[in-house]
Amino acid sequence: MFDAKKLLEQFLGSQVPGLSGSVRDRAGQAADIAKNNPLKTGALAAAILGTKTGRKLAGNVATVGGIAAIAGLGYLAYQNYKSGQAPQNAPQPEPTTELLPPPADSPFHPQSATLSNDFALTLVQAMIAAAKADGHIDAGERARIMEKVQISGLDTEAERFIEKELADPLDVDALVAAAKTEEQKVELYTASRLTIDPDTRAERGYLDLLAGRLGLPDALVDHIEATVSAAKV
Repeated sequence: MFDAKKLLEQFLGSQVPGLSGSVRDRAGQAADIAKNNPLKTGALAAAILGTKTGRKLAGNVATVGGIAAIAGLGYLAYQNYKSGQAPQNAPQPEPTTELLPPPADSPFHPQSATLSNDFALTLVQAMIAAAKADGHIDAGERARIMEKVQISGLDTEAERFIEKELADPLDVDALVAAAKTEEQKVELYTASRLTIDPDTRAERGYLDLLAGRLGLPDALVDHIEATVSAAKV
C-alpha cells in the first residue's frame, strides 16, 4: 500500500515553488513545472482538482497542508461547535495566523491512531468524490487529469488508485462506513468541503447528503462550513 498521507500532501500541500494565483490558475502552471522538474510537484493533485476549489487556501492553511490542514480545521470547527458559540461569532483561521495543531492527546491530532494510512486514503477518496459530485469529470476530463498525474512523480500504485477513483461511480455508503468516530466524520466532511465551493445544486446537494448520511448535526455542519470558508481567500 502506498503512503496515503503523502498523497494527501499532494492534494492540499503548498510546497510547489514558483506557483501563484488561485488554485485554479495553478493547474496549468503545475503541469508546466512538472514537465521540467517532477520534484517540484508536491501539490500537483491540488492543482488537478483545483477546478473545483474556486478559491485558494489561505496562507496559514496551505503552509500546513495535507492531513494536518484537515485535522486542524476539523478540530477548530468541532471545538467551536462544542463551545456553543454561533458560527458567525466563533474564532476562525486568519491568513496571517498560524493554524495550530490539535492537542497531542486529541483524536484530531495527525499522529492519532484514528488518522491511520487507511483513513488518510478514505480522505483522498472523499476529496475525489466531492470533485466528481457535479458530473464535470467525464471521460475526456479523466484523460486530461491522468496525463498530468503521469508526470507528477507518483508511483504506479498511486496512479492506478487515482485513475480508479476518478472512473468509479460515487459510493457515499463506502465513505460513510469508513468514518467510525465522530472526529473521523468531521474530518471526512471537512476534506470534502475543502475540495469544492458548492456553487451548483449538485455540489450543495452532495454535501448535504454526505452530512446527513454521516449523522452530523446541522449546527456542527454550520461550524465546519464557516471554518472552511474562512480558510479560503
